[in-house]
Formats: sequence, C-alpha cells, structure tokens
Amino acid sequence: MVDDNELERLRDIAVPAPDGEAKARAFAAAMTAFDGQEKISTAPQGTAAGLRLTERARKLWREIMQRKLIATPAITALVALPIAGYAAFEMLKEQPPVIGGTGTITETVADKPVAQKPAPEQPAVNEPLATAPAKEKKADAESERRVEDEARIAPASPPKPATEVDSLVKQEMAPEAMPVPPPAPAESGQLAAGGRANGQAPAAAMRSAQMPAGAVADSKLMAQPAPMPADQLQPQEENRDRIETFKTNPVHETAQDPVSTFSIDVDTASYSFVRRSLKEGTLPDPDTVRVEEMINYFPYDWKGPDSAATPFNSTVTVMPTPWNERTKLMHVAIKGFDVKPAEQPKANLVFLIDVSGSMDEPDKLPLLKSAFRLLVGKLKPDDTVSIVTYAGNAGTVLMPTKAAEKEKILSAIDNLEPGGSTAGEAGIKEAYKLAQQSFVKDGVNRVMLATDGDFNVGQTDDDDLKQLIEKERKTGVFLSVFGFGRGNLNDQMMQTIAQNGNGTAAYIDTLAEAEKVLVEDASSTQFTIAKDVKIQVEFNPAAVSEYRLVGYETRALKREDFNNDRVDAGDIGSGHSVTAIYEITPKGSGAEQVDPLRYGQAKVDNGGVANADEYAFVKIRYKLPNENVSKLITTPVTAATEVSAFDEAGSDQRFSVAVAAFGQKLRDEDQTANFGYDRILEIAKAARGADPFGYRAEFLSLVRLASSLGGTK
Repeated sequence: MVDDNELERLRDIAVPAPDGEAKARAFAAAMTAFDGQEKISTAPQGTAAGLRLTERARKLWREIMQRKLIATPAITALVALPIAGYAAFEMLKEQPPVIGGTGTITETVADKPVAQKPAPEQPAVNEPLATAPAKEKKADAESERRVEDEARIAPASPPKPATEVDSLVKQEMAPEAMPVPPPAPAESGQLAAGGRANGQAPAAAMRSAQMPAGAVADSKLMAQPAPMPADQLQPQEENRDRIETFKTNPVHETAQDPVSTFSIDVDTASYSFVRRSLKEGTLPDPDTVRVEEMINYFPYDWKGPDSAATPFNSTVTVMPTPWNERTKLMHVAIKGFDVKPAEQPKANLVFLIDVSGSMDEPDKLPLLKSAFRLLVGKLKPDDTVSIVTYAGNAGTVLMPTKAAEKEKILSAIDNLEPGGSTAGEAGIKEAYKLAQQSFVKDGVNRVMLATDGDFNVGQTDDDDLKQLIEKERKTGVFLSVFGFGRGNLNDQMMQTIAQNGNGTAAYIDTLAEAEKVLVEDASSTQFTIAKDVKIQVEFNPAAVSEYRLVGYETRALKREDFNNDRVDAGDIGSGHSVTAIYEITPKGSGAEQVDPLRYGQAKVDNGGVANADEYAFVKIRYKLPNENVSKLITTPVTAATEVSAFDEAGSDQRFSVAVAAFGQKLRDEDQTANFGYDRILEIAKAARGADPFGYRAEFLSLVRLASSLGGTK
C-alpha cells in the first residue's frame, strides 16, 4: 500500500525532457505490429464485420443514408479509382453477378456512377502517395472477402416484395446527382460508411466510402447492367393463328330472295377451339365460332333411313323461338345410315404427320402420337397404314403396312421427333403417292393430315393447295385434317383443304377429344356414305316474310350451284348427324326487320300461290360415294311439322337450339343480345337427355365459364 510520503516523493522527481527518437521508435513498432496483425487476422466467427443478421436491402439503405468519407487526399481518389474500376471491369465483365442465398437479390447497383459534391478537406493520411495503388488492391481483396464471408455466414433473406425492390432500383438508376452527406462520427467499433471495424485497412474504408451506393458489397457488380424493374412485363409471344373472318348471315326478305342454298358441314374444329379458349379463361375470337360446327359437334338421335339404298333421312320441325316470341325456328335434321362394323369396307390410310420444329410442344406432337395410337387400335387387321412426315423435306417413315403388324406401326409413331420447317406441299404429294400405291377399290382411301396448321415451305397460298387437293380428290383419295396446339394454327387452311378434299376438319386439344374424333366417331369420319351433299330451301312468301340461316356462313352456295354436279359440297359419314336451323318470321307477326317498300311492292295473293299452306320446301341433293350423278330428296314443311310450344319439341331439338343460342351469343349477334346465359343453361339442362360420354355435361360447364367471363347478361 502506497502512503502519502511516497506519493510526495514521486511528485518531486524531475520529469525528463521528451525524446524524439524514442517517440519515433515506438511509433514504428506500433505500425509494424499493426501491419502484422492485419496480415494474419482471420474473419471473426458469427456475422462478418460485426453486422447483425438483417435484410440486405435494409443494410443497403443504411449505407446510402449514412455514407461517410474517410479522410483521403482528393488526388488519390482521382488516380486510384479509375484504374481500379477499369481493371475490375476487364476482369469481371464475363462473370455473372453474385446472388446470395437461393436466388435472393443481395445488392442493387447503378448503371452509372453517382455524381458527388467535392469532399470536405480532411487531414492527410500518413502514407506515401506511391503506396496508394498497393493499398487500393489490398482494399479490393478485403471487400471481396467481406462479401464472401457474409454470403457464407448470413442466412438467405426471403425475397423482397416487388415494390421494395423497384423503389431501390429506381433510386439507384436516378439520373440526377446524389449529394453526399457530411461526415458523422462512426458508431462504436464500426465505421458508419460501410468500412470494416476491428482493423479494416484505411484504403479499403476510403474505397467503400467513395463507391456508388450498392456497389460497396461487391465490386464485381459494377460491370453488370441495371436489373429490369419487376413491374415491366416481358413481351408476349406473337399469336400467329390464321382464322378466316366472315360476316353473320343477314335477314332475307322472302318476297325478294325466297331461296337459300348451302353445303352441309360436318366439321367440329370450332367447338374444340372455343372450349379451349374458355377453359384458358378467355372468350373466343368471334371468327373462331362457327355455329353450325358447334351444333354438329354433338351426336343426336335423329331418325335414320331404313336401308342403305337411301343414305340418310331428314326430319323437319317448326317450333317457337326461345329468344324471340314473335318468330319461329325451322329445324332441319339429317341422319346418315349407320354401317355396321362387319360391313365396313377395308381402309387404306396414310398418316401425314407434321414434325416441324413448331410441333415441339406437349399439346402438339406428343398429343398427336397418343391420338394416332388410339386410331391404330381401332383398325381391322386387313386395313393398311402408311406414315409420311414433313419438316423441311418430306420423308416416308412407314411404307404401306397391314394393321395386323400393330407393333411395327406403333414403333414408327413413337420414334417421331420434331425439327425443321414445314414442307407441307411435298408431304401431301408423297402421301397421295402412297395412297395410290395401296389403293383399295370400293374401300376407304384417305390421307389423314395432322398438323399445327401452317405450311411455310412450298405452296403456301390456299388457292394453290385447293387446286392440288381437288385434283387428287377426283382419283378417289379423300383428305381429312386434324389440328393440334395454338399459336401457329392455320384454321383457314384446315377449312380449305378439308372442304375440297371431301374430308373433315377437327381440332384436337386433349386426349379425350382425340378419342372422340378418332375412335368414337371413327365410322362417320372415315366411311363416307354420301358426298357432295347440298341443301336448298325455298320459303313461301305467303307464310314467311323473312328468314335467316343460323351458321353455315362459310358454306354458302349460289342458287344455280344446287343442280350443278360439278360443284363440290360436304360429305356425310356412316351414322353422321347434321343439323341446320332457320329463324323465320311468320307473315303478319309484326316481327319484320325490313320495312315494306312504298313503291313497286307487289302484294302476295294467297289464293294465287301454290301450296299456300306450306312454310317451305326442303330439297337435299347428294351423290353416292362411287357415283358422279346426284340424287334428290324433297320434304315439304307444313303445319303438321309444327309444335305449339318450345317445350313440346324433342330433347335433341331443344338441346341443339341451346347450342345454337350459345354460339350466337359468343359471336355477339343482335338476335341473342338480350338472351342471357342463364336461359341457355336452363334450356340445355332440361334437354340434356342421354349423355353417355359426358359431352352435354361439359357443354353446361362451358356456358357457366362464358357467363363468368362475359357477364350474366
């Protein structure tokens, strides 16, 4: 223990004069110890640089707001930074940006350096100017090591909301200069400007202070472009579907134009296309809605012919219109003779398959292969199958092979791969060549084209394709087309070649649809019982003042074409159902849409009109498959075919009318503008009847979808 006397003695001792040399030796020893510790020091455990485990974006914001400049000569910054920046750019421009965690954005950098105000004058750092580049290189290494430590130690932060990220990006990309706040005292044990505490080199701290905000963590990011804002959408892939545009059938005055003529249409592509659009959450393009194809998609139990001598039978029903109480509907139904499987002729089928690069999607070539596997399982052992592919160049994958060799056929289908452009013309020619090579007299000779729809090599004009198909049709080889996928679908081309190839056009979007078209409806799509079927209706001006045909806009014929056997028309397959609906305005109903003429309008004298009690006279002309001279069937439409109430009509008639109303609604036609989806649903549910395959139940679902997408009106 020290007493007071000892303290007094120590106080009286003379203090030696300061020794400059001793001071210099002590300072040198201290700097040597400092540099040695810096070289052997390791990163501390836990959070690197003494930072808490906080979100990177918050750290970045703090660094921007609390940035301070460590005392550095201005000339050092001007010389060192451009050299270091250029070296970093050349070294790292090929490297990807550093992403921390599992894809989380760790830092945001500006594309351009931030303009700064001149830094306040600071005391000079006690180091020679010549050592600045060396110190700067050391600072680079320290900065990189710091980022690696943080990425290794700190857990990955969850992704920031788009709005937060966007705001940071916008601040980083701001063009105006960002002022530098004045220096503030550093926090205890840590440099506020982002420098490393516990012995960070002064040059590293200087570099951190002078780099743009967001670049402190990783100088590698300086060479990368600014990220795209989250709210900027990528451009959508161009939709190149080719759809034929057409106008809705107009209302005709019976006194001026009493005759309506059209070709039947047994295609179903439109319904499948509409279904896909609705299930994808969008209302279909009106031009993709062909009302007659939607009606004829469904099987109906119309009365068929008694024998094959007459290939089909027609049934006409007149009923009130559900969407207009002052008009009536004339419903014309045709049912083809159903050939029994044992009596079906041999089939010679050529699969013409598009394997171009555009078919490399799940709903295209893979679905196509599954669909044709189903068809092969339906064939009889004596049937013949050939396979031709086209993509840039056409090639024969399978020469004519009996269906009994099923495994060989299936193997050829399974080995199909997509690639190349679409040489459709060459493919069709090769397919017809094989069909002729295995031609079956009095049998089914058909090319079955499966494609996403476009021919971009060879004859691309629809008229050229039409002439090619027409020429081959005369030899007895027909053509059907099956469309797959979207985005490249050439619906217009499909309609052209199917109509002129005496075939059908179907759109396959699911395996269930493939089963319907190629298995359930195989007889009607492959075995033709009547070709060039035309319908002509003459309306009685004494009973009907106006009429309009629902659908069939693309199948209209001239009046004189009806008796011209050289004019091509649609075909009917075994057991096929075809429906046509007219909306007629009875004479004197007051529902006329066209005012009568003041001058020159001749009055119709009921007493001077033959068969004045008839609404109309229906004529159907057709040819047998192996004949070139047409036959005629006629049916008068009288009051005997009329029902007084809509609910008195058969369930099939009422369901087909519901489908017709739905198609017109999707096309936004005036006649059904005030007829709600709820009323369509009500009619369809009441007339659903037998539905063994669930087609009608699916229709109800589509009506509900359209109602939710387009409103309940």
